[in-house]
Amino acid sequence: MNEYEMIRDILDKSSYTVAMCGTDMMKESGMPSLRAPEIAYQVEKEYGYSPEEIFSSVFYTNRTETFFNYYRKYMLMPPLEPSQGFYALAELERRGKLQCSIANNVHNLPGRAGCKKILNLHGTIYDNECPRCGKKYSMEYMRDSRKVPLCQECMVPVRPKVLLFGEQVDNQVMTEAVGEISRAEVLLLLGTSINSGLCDGYVQYFHGKTMIIIHAQKHFTDEKADVVLHEEVKSALPRIVWPEGRDDGSAESENAEDAENAD
Repeated sequence: MNEYEMIRDILDKSSYTVAMCGTDMMKESGMPSLRAPEIAYQVEKEYGYSPEEIFSSVFYTNRTETFFNYYRKYMLMPPLEPSQGFYALAELERRGKLQCSIANNVHNLPGRAGCKKILNLHGTIYDNECPRCGKKYSMEYMRDSRKVPLCQECMVPVRPKVLLFGEQVDNQVMTEAVGEISRAEVLLLLGTSINSGLCDGYVQYFHGKTMIIIHAQKHFTDEKADVVLHEEVKSALPRIVWPEGRDDGSAESENAEDAENAD
């Protein structure tokens, strides 16, 4: 039995599986890390400030136009499309083999691929509201605003419901994530390592049977997992989910359509 078959067998037999979707899954979908040296250099050259400084509540409040110029350019355009790894994840959920996905990317890639039960630790770009009256606004409204996107009722800047640098994860969301991990029989770490920013503080609550890591990058903490596959998630997970290959793109199209309707 090879690693793909082993993981497939574990997932088939699991009564409750939770997946944690790491930063490298987002990179596989085409989103570079905002903390990558080349991105940080480009941002500082353009704005005179680092990404951490601009993408903060201080800039949202006091340098609002700069905040939204950066937000539109680096967070909203061009729109990301989920990698095949996310579509495979959605197919696992559709089959009843995945009970929850936990992610820290603000682009809601699991949801856009068709996943239904998701905990977005850092919020999503699709959730925006007026801090005064609570009116909701779409991602398209934020993206298409020429300057600062204002509430049409209150004329105050609309607040993206995403985690800014220096802010803490919402307590309720954190509690839900801990609860899901505590309940899991199988924990999938996808595109991340045990000591990453996503997993640190959460993995300690896993007391189930099997921890599986699928991650292209090797890490010394991998030895704590029960099964490790060093490969990109976008290639490994589809091979696990569709061992005979896929006849057509119908599942992907159906999942994407469901996700679009949900947005």
